[in-house]
Amino acid sequence: MHERSLPASPNWYCSRCSDVNSSGLLGVGAKNNIYLISVSADTCRVTGELVGHRDSVSGFSFCQHEGQNHVCVSSSSDGSVRFWDSDQRTLIREDAAHQTAVTALHWSPVDKNLVLSGDEKGIVVCHWYNTGDISSFFPEPRTIFCLSCSPHSWSSVAVGYKDGMIVLIDVSKKGEVMHRLRGHDDEIHSLAWSSEIGEDFLYSRPEDSEGGTGLSAGEERGCYIASGSKDQTVRIWSSAKGKGVMTLKLPFVKKRGSAVDPGVKERLWLHVHWPKGRPTQLVSSCFSGEMLMWDLTRAGKQRWTLFGTSSEGQNHNRIVFNMSSVRLQSGRDLLISTSMDREVKCWDLASLDCLWTLPTLGGFVYSLTFSPVGTGCLALGVGDNMIRVWNTLTTQNQYDTRSFWQGIKSKVTALAWHPKKEGSLSFGTDDGKVGIYDVFSNKPPQISSSYHRKTVYTLAWGPPVPPLSFAGGKPSISLYSCAGEGVILQHDPSKLSGDATDIDKLIRDTNNIKHKLSPHTDLSWKPDGKVVAIGNEDGCIDVYEAPGLKLLCSIQQHHKIINKLCWHHEHGSDPELHCLLASGSSNAIVYVHDLRSVIESPPESPAVITEPYRRLCGHTAKITSMAWSPHHDARLVTVSYDGTAQVWDVLQEAALANYRGHVGYLLSVDWSPVDPDVVWTGGKDFTVQEWRVSKQEFTKPPKGKKATIMKEKTQTNPRLKKKNKKTSGAGGAAPPEMNGETTTGRTDQELCGDDEEDEIRSRSSPLPPPETFETQRKTSMTMKSKDKPVVPDSVLQKKKKPRSMLPVSTAMDHRPKEDLLQDCITLASVRHGDAPPAGCVPGRGDHVHLGLFSDRPALCRMFEAEEESHVEAGHFDSVVYLRLWSGDLEGALQLATEKGELSDHLLSVAPMAGFQVWSRTVEAFVKQLCLQEQYLKAASHLLSINKLYEAVDLLRSHRLFREAIALVKARLPADEPLLKDLYTSWASILEKDGHLSAAAKCYLAAGSSFDAAKVISRKNDVPSLRTAASLARISGEVALAQSLALRCAKDLAADQDWVGAQEVLSSQESLLVHRLHLCVAELLAVELKDSSASSPGPVVSSHSWASPDEHHATLLERVRGVWEEQFGVSPESAGHRSAAALLEELKSVESPTLTPNVPLKQVQLYSSLHLTRAVLSCLLDDGGQLMKELWTAVAWFRDSGHLCVSAELCRRLFPDGDVGILSRKRSKTLQLTEEDVESKAAADSLQAFVTYHRLYELWWSSSSTSIQNGFPHSEAELKDGVMNGGVSGSEGRVRRTVKLDFDVSLLLSETHAVCQAAQRSIREIQERLKVMVLQHSRAQSGQHQPGEREADTPNQNSTAGETTENQESAGAAERPEQQDTLMSLSSKMSDLQKQLTDLPDTIKMYPHPDVVECCLVLLHFSRSSSSVSESLQQEAKDLLLKHGAKLRASRRFLV
Repeated sequence: MHERSLPASPNWYCSRCSDVNSSGLLGVGAKNNIYLISVSADTCRVTGELVGHRDSVSGFSFCQHEGQNHVCVSSSSDGSVRFWDSDQRTLIREDAAHQTAVTALHWSPVDKNLVLSGDEKGIVVCHWYNTGDISSFFPEPRTIFCLSCSPHSWSSVAVGYKDGMIVLIDVSKKGEVMHRLRGHDDEIHSLAWSSEIGEDFLYSRPEDSEGGTGLSAGEERGCYIASGSKDQTVRIWSSAKGKGVMTLKLPFVKKRGSAVDPGVKERLWLHVHWPKGRPTQLVSSCFSGEMLMWDLTRAGKQRWTLFGTSSEGQNHNRIVFNMSSVRLQSGRDLLISTSMDREVKCWDLASLDCLWTLPTLGGFVYSLTFSPVGTGCLALGVGDNMIRVWNTLTTQNQYDTRSFWQGIKSKVTALAWHPKKEGSLSFGTDDGKVGIYDVFSNKPPQISSSYHRKTVYTLAWGPPVPPLSFAGGKPSISLYSCAGEGVILQHDPSKLSGDATDIDKLIRDTNNIKHKLSPHTDLSWKPDGKVVAIGNEDGCIDVYEAPGLKLLCSIQQHHKIINKLCWHHEHGSDPELHCLLASGSSNAIVYVHDLRSVIESPPESPAVITEPYRRLCGHTAKITSMAWSPHHDARLVTVSYDGTAQVWDVLQEAALANYRGHVGYLLSVDWSPVDPDVVWTGGKDFTVQEWRVSKQEFTKPPKGKKATIMKEKTQTNPRLKKKNKKTSGAGGAAPPEMNGETTTGRTDQELCGDDEEDEIRSRSSPLPPPETFETQRKTSMTMKSKDKPVVPDSVLQKKKKPRSMLPVSTAMDHRPKEDLLQDCITLASVRHGDAPPAGCVPGRGDHVHLGLFSDRPALCRMFEAEEESHVEAGHFDSVVYLRLWSGDLEGALQLATEKGELSDHLLSVAPMAGFQVWSRTVEAFVKQLCLQEQYLKAASHLLSINKLYEAVDLLRSHRLFREAIALVKARLPADEPLLKDLYTSWASILEKDGHLSAAAKCYLAAGSSFDAAKVISRKNDVPSLRTAASLARISGEVALAQSLALRCAKDLAADQDWVGAQEVLSSQESLLVHRLHLCVAELLAVELKDSSASSPGPVVSSHSWASPDEHHATLLERVRGVWEEQFGVSPESAGHRSAAALLEELKSVESPTLTPNVPLKQVQLYSSLHLTRAVLSCLLDDGGQLMKELWTAVAWFRDSGHLCVSAELCRRLFPDGDVGILSRKRSKTLQLTEEDVESKAAADSLQAFVTYHRLYELWWSSSSTSIQNGFPHSEAELKDGVMNGGVSGSEGRVRRTVKLDFDVSLLLSETHAVCQAAQRSIREIQERLKVMVLQHSRAQSGQHQPGEREADTPNQNSTAGETTENQESAGAAERPEQQDTLMSLSSKMSDLQKQLTDLPDTIKMYPHPDVVECCLVLLHFSRSSSSVSESLQQEAKDLLLKHGAKLRASRRFLV
């Protein structure tokens, strides 16, 4: 229908608002329509549009299946989903399954009949195209931003949400969630599936810092899915495993000569597109309009490539919203992108170059004009605050367009080319600005210093008039502007900074006019510059002669506002036509006047013309613009609010052609300067269209306004204004933006306001910079006096009358006239006659209405009839009021109570019937209010009848405790028991709901401080425990305060917050011993951390006195020193600070039983508890208790498996290696009595372990190449090597002279060797018995397999020596199963247990290190050092032969 067209801009912030099918047809959602564009590698062409949605289009998708690719689907913010036939451009079906705005849409690539849609409430709907069936799911209560159907499985769908969540659902299982993909932390803008099935094409490789790890080949088959989010990352997910495999962070690339600042949060929409046939390549948008091609097989900066780097100006200038690709029949892959810069671009995926650009428009096309000098240069004034200049004659690029935005900042409503100077374009804006652009330079425009108060409608170049024509160096031409306030200003184009002049003063002075001039609405200079025509608001057209502006004539033809004036061109063949003036107004008729006689022979007084030369009738709405054909004589084209453009033969008054390609009214028109058959039009639908006169099907506009109104209603939602007032809210999805205007146009020579958003633009781009960003909210301009105001539809609707209280009698007054006249006679007879007419009883029957005009009994009878009528209709409230009027107040209240129609008004009049009636009415009203869930109001009414306790019970029964408590405190004494009961009840409910702090306040108010502290401590975190302890202390709950403070301090100590722990305990004087314990724990942690023996975690805070010691004091000496300085505890302390009292208090603290899974931090706390007891015992000179506690402290680390920490603690406690030396500073030694056997045993055991650790350390240090040769790095590893025979004393090691300078004989204890050998034998027999029982049970059930024995062998003991022994005796473990019986093994077990029983208890209670192990270490050491005596070696060999001959490690010493 049209040749070329610039469509409306695609909608913004939609996840999928454009799509292209396999035939190369692109569909783009713009405003309420879908524009269809045929694309190829060379060019594009707008072929049509799909019109029908009542709100903005939010989604669009083609069916990509063969034979059905002409079918498409679209969604809208009005909640509808529509199926279309793009070939016929017709609607197939509409589904209204959503109640809210649809935000995502996709046609399944696998199933040709399945379409998925999602809305902002989180509902996903399946639409079946072939059957019309609909099913909906609700996988997540979140706002959906996008969704995408899998290209490999029809049932798999990925859904992205506003909060960053992605879910994979199975629509075949009623929307069951298969995976939740968590990783993004902001809106999911786009989802794209890989076109290749399987997850083996991204091989595992070292990733850079921005990425994760890929899946290796051969893993579980699935499909990759890519997601783009507002958090500036693209993530690749495995649909099979439901987890992320790669993260791509958007690079901050350089753009237009400056780097993007990562610290500035840019506007971003991150769209991703996975092209078909390119499994390792992914396309994504980036900041500021760049597009990236990601190579998923590379890393670092080589991973991404920018589009359009071959030449300048190829990229978009603003963020990209949508991308879609198509493979042409030639095999060439094209990518189509839409952006906020209002451009549609086509890219070659092979070269990443831009092939062509299609400009789009984001507002009404208010003005359209061709340059009279630059042939084919078309200027467009658009409502998106920009001017476009289109070179329509370029052959290489059919859409060669430049955009101008600088200095505009408002809708461009008027344009005018300079008649002689090429490239000089004047413009006027909606905010009253006038300026001049040089379109061939990059300079900003010149702006006139004189602003109009309202919208500029018309600009015209003409000869200067006084006073400008009298000035020195007068310009050859002036610029005239006419605006909405009715003023015409003359601007000097060479000096726009000067003041413009109002020509009204010249008109008054020249023509001696005293009265006020009518506001001007348009002007047009005759091409020869001799005459100017000015249109006025009252419909009058005045023609003035230049330069004095003498009035020649006044055309009083129109009766409404003049919208457009246009003089005939002067290069025609017939000079008689040069004086034709065409005019259009709001009365839809175009008048043409021949002013030749007036111009050539000016009259002495102004002439008044009331008859036109020609009258052009046909349009059905007001005329907005017109243009004479430069190629014909007397041929005119006009555009109108009826939505059509009409070509006229003026002389014949004949309609030649009518163009109906636009949707909505037209605003601008111009004739092509080179082709006599081509006309250009622009209008409300955001489009500019080129069309040929000869190809039009119609010759006249459609009759009547209904056609235009119905056409506009198909795309305009009548409830749009109401919807716009409702924002989507915090949880709603971002509505799709329509990139421009919603309603505008010149209404009675004023432009209606519309909502436009001008986004942030870069300064060197063809769009405005960030400083010009503004959101315009404009109201409708003031309407002119002679036109009818626009009245809202709601006002036009007839107001609904209230229901009559007397409907029966009222209805009788609407009978025929004869009956009404007879009523007058009947009423006269009743009032003035002795007796009423026969059968006439006023107020009853056919004369019920006469009761109103008769006596009171008649009125009562009428009321009875009216009541019956109301009861039948169910209008009980009217019955109540009738009884109220008649004085039956009690009856009215009783009826209202029965029917539940009591109201505040009835209650207010109830006291008139007495206190009892009023009280009953209040109670009934309270019940009614409770049924209506108005509990607060009900309680207030109970107070009115002094029922306070009932009101409180009412509030409490409905859990309105806050109001109930406020009521009781305001009305009852402070000691009221009910108040405490309310607080307690409320606290219990708050406690159940998890509102612990509020529950605590209730308990405090009720006087239950203990409960308040307990409920706060339920949270069990440090702040809660600290608060609970303080609360209990303030309230006098000493025991509870101490308990809570201890719990809090232990948690802080576990987190290494030593300062915080001491602060919590410092407020409780009675917790001094626990402060001492934490002091020891802190010192122990610092000592061990300083030695790198342990690292239980980072230290949050510590005291200055806990810093590492520089004087190398023992741990016990440091503890005593800190206690004396910081806590005042010493041997001389008395009272509650005495060592005896503190030790007695600390003994009450239980030490837990050791378990294998106790963390190291807890082990340190438990060990420090025994160290604290040891220090207190030391202060009391109790050596026996001191040794027991020190032994236990060391044993905690040893038995929990932390051997290195245990060894380090021994070194810190006894740096000299002698447990008898307790303090080097005080020269204090251990004093034990012979009677204290247990303490002596503890001291011997502790000394044995100290010697044991020193022996290992000495042996290890005897080799200088131990680490290089793979020598064990720790004592535990060295111990394992010794017991397994894997350590040699001489091979691979460098001997060094190391002397054994301490006594090791304590390690070679015969008694302990016997005990340990018996314990090993018992464990070995237990293992044999276990294997025998297991095999026997399986043999009985027939399940024994020969190869199961080794696999089913129970786990070995944790001790390295025991493990080695079991491995050594593995061969022997099979022989006893054949030789020994259950009885013989049991007998051996009994003998061994009896042997252990006979040994002293101290041997078992305080064990020594493994004697066999010590013998092996000593013999190993003897090979590298001569300091081991021969007797000591022989003793070790004897013990080894007796108790460890079976070990493999022993053989080299016993052979």
